[in-house]
Amino acid sequence: MEGARAGGSGWWHRKLARFIDTWRVFTGLWCSPTHLYKEFAMRSRWLMMPLLLSLLTGALHAAGPQLVAAPQRDLWPDSLGSNAGFDRASRAELLVFAPALAESESMDAATLMTRLKIKQVDEASVARLRKQWWQRLLLNYQAASAACVSSEPFCLPVHDLDGFRKAAVGFTAPAEARYASWYDNALTFHRTYLDELLRLAALFPRTNSEVDVFSPREITGSDWPDRHFQLSFDDGPTAIGGGTDRLVTMLREHQLHALFFVLGERLQPRLQAAGRDAMAQTYKGMCVGAHGWEHKSHSGWPQWQDSVIRSTALIQAQLPEVQSPWFRPPFGQRRADSAAFFQAQGLRVALWNIDSQDWNSKVDADQVRQRVLTLMLLWRRGVILFHDIHDKAQQAVPWLLQQTHDAGVVWTDCHDLDG
Repeated sequence: MEGARAGGSGWWHRKLARFIDTWRVFTGLWCSPTHLYKEFAMRSRWLMMPLLLSLLTGALHAAGPQLVAAPQRDLWPDSLGSNAGFDRASRAELLVFAPALAESESMDAATLMTRLKIKQVDEASVARLRKQWWQRLLLNYQAASAACVSSEPFCLPVHDLDGFRKAAVGFTAPAEARYASWYDNALTFHRTYLDELLRLAALFPRTNSEVDVFSPREITGSDWPDRHFQLSFDDGPTAIGGGTDRLVTMLREHQLHALFFVLGERLQPRLQAAGRDAMAQTYKGMCVGAHGWEHKSHSGWPQWQDSVIRSTALIQAQLPEVQSPWFRPPFGQRRADSAAFFQAQGLRVALWNIDSQDWNSKVDADQVRQRVLTLMLLWRRGVILFHDIHDKAQQAVPWLLQQTHDAGVVWTDCHDLDG
């Protein structure tokens, strides 16, 4: 509480505003602050004190799923270190996720609200996104089975979406006993992961997120070439010698070129402490985009445009060598009508389709890396979200490189995304 007193009224206002944003994301309620306070007090009184204490100590992160999907990849008995090995594992994950998706189609709005623990469901959004997921699953399964023969594990004849749906729904268990332990774990993982996606879909667009785009100026990586992945890191930079510095050193050692989305309120003091030249050297070989001036939802914040302009201007003025024309909204939240503004600023919006959940205290570094690898096998392309302010990414990335070595995976150069 000493820090609270020292921070003055501005500190309280910032914390309270962030708490309101977080509660809106968590519940899907988007109403006036006064009504929000009443809803919170009436419906969740038992949660108030723990959450407020967590907020005041800075421990409250972006609201996420109550359960985080975390697989055990050591149960998979085969190597991924070849094109065929990657494809086999990919087919397996697809054949477990697809039946869970099909099963969810029988759930009405009331069932989804109960299952996902939310107060509203946008049924049109859920239906639209289910359709997108099915198309991507078909495309991925066809890519993963292009070179396999019928005797190969998880290799089923599929020619169109109907055929894939029937094959996936009819898939009950692997024929070979060595896959049994993996399969039992995969069932739990994919049902939990699907709930994460359904929750985002059900709340979209009223509480928007990375689950869908509003315009062609936004990317998630879902339509990229097969096996192409982009590493991205949010919320930095850290203090001198911290996680950002260690991470960029590791990335350069592996000749990787990643996207870093920085907060103006963190970049400014780092520039003052280290100097412009040192900061440019820190990010050498990387691409630096704006993440806003502070980590607040940019969908309902009246000052969101100023946040984008100020943070982008700071990068352009101080780090032109590494500046990238990408903006990533905190929580993935932005206004549905923001495309014209971003175009006028010469910016595009970089979302993601593979969430590492590395910020989440519910998963450790080992679970983070196993989760990311499983989602790479499922989606076969895209933008991976990490955070350089957390050490989990530093442990996950080298392991991912090792696991996918010689598997045909392309780690995209962030500079190729510009323009």
